[in-house]
Amino acid sequence: MVKVGLLGLGTVGSGVYNIIINKRDETSRKLGEEIKIQKILVKNVEKRRKYEIDKSLIAKNFEEIINDPEIQIVVELIGGETPAYDYIKRAIQNHKNIVTANKLVIAKHGKEILKLAQDYNVKIYYEGSVAGGIPVIKTLREALVANTIDRVYGILNGTTNYILTQMSEKNMGFEEALKEAQKLGYAESDPYFDISGLDSAYKISILSHLAYETFIDVDSLYVEGIDKISKEDIGIADELGYVIKLLAIGKRYSNDSLDIRVHPTFVPKTHPLSKISGVYNVVQIHGDAVGDVMLYGQGAGEMPTASAVVADIVEVAKSIKYQIKSDNFIHEVNGQNLMNIDEIENSFYIRLRVNDKPGVFAKIATAFGDNKVSIASVIQKHRLTPVVPIFLLTHPVAERYMKKAVETLKTLEDVIEINNIIRVEGF
Repeated sequence: MVKVGLLGLGTVGSGVYNIIINKRDETSRKLGEEIKIQKILVKNVEKRRKYEIDKSLIAKNFEEIINDPEIQIVVELIGGETPAYDYIKRAIQNHKNIVTANKLVIAKHGKEILKLAQDYNVKIYYEGSVAGGIPVIKTLREALVANTIDRVYGILNGTTNYILTQMSEKNMGFEEALKEAQKLGYAESDPYFDISGLDSAYKISILSHLAYETFIDVDSLYVEGIDKISKEDIGIADELGYVIKLLAIGKRYSNDSLDIRVHPTFVPKTHPLSKISGVYNVVQIHGDAVGDVMLYGQGAGEMPTASAVVADIVEVAKSIKYQIKSDNFIHEVNGQNLMNIDEIENSFYIRLRVNDKPGVFAKIATAFGDNKVSIASVIQKHRLTPVVPIFLLTHPVAERYMKKAVETLKTLEDVIEINNIIRVEGF
């Protein structure tokens, strides 16, 4: 029997409890051992819960779990940085194996935690920290080990994908789509973590470490959210043959430069990523031997994430049963450097409001040309007003030149407002 200490009984924790209790026979058959929840640490003992819990399992404090010699696996599902980070470190130091779905802790402190796990010869698994029930971490760690990975693309946040889908398919504005996502439980009352792109940034940081064998400082990544996306942007993207997605991007170039970023992106309708709608997530990985691999499924929620967590528990339990040593080796490829966003080349979409009079576009074209930005296409929507919108698409250009062009545009008297700038991914 393998005994587990469970930290947290919220949405995912309840799902893990439910699977372990109700699928005991199935997991025992596959593992050859029973998995038993020995103790559960909860914040509020009196809280009414979705599933009936055996009250005798409730721990009075964290020490009761890490000091129990029978508990071999600590499952951290509290979320957030504090006290989860401290609990994980202390559990490792007490020779407990770790399973967690905490993307924030793994993204910000993964190097230290993995090193600590190696020092204490315990395992740490974190499949649930990225893309919920999609087994992307296991794929990178095991199935694609024979490949050099050069590209990882991800739609890694179901909340933002749902909002953008509603804007695209139902002609909703951003605020309307956000309120609907909150009403349906897809977005929190404070949705900042999702719509700002930070959630996706933590996840692409974790995937990039696995793909490129380099620990990425998540605070140094370029991150942009979706709150500036308007119905106009969605409509013009559709007219030009694109769909807007919040894309997490990780690339490795031949000179070992790493391009890792999160931002709204024009995705061609012909590309498979454009088809991922609603709350679903997707990860596309390109390896030199295997080519493109795409993993698609539910990226969050009680049971999809719980499925990933229980799978990790079973993997750790197998290691305990067969006395397999820790495989959390800390290895980094030297010489790989994170590129500054200014050096990265993209095509760009720009939405402007300008005075509707002769010669204005010539001034705009000059502002771009003088800063090495080549215009690929222009759409002007004629309105019987003195100020009209103009939509531009550029050829690929380094970000620094685009920034200079924008600064020049701001000096033009007839450019009333630069409403939005969105990158176009060429794949």
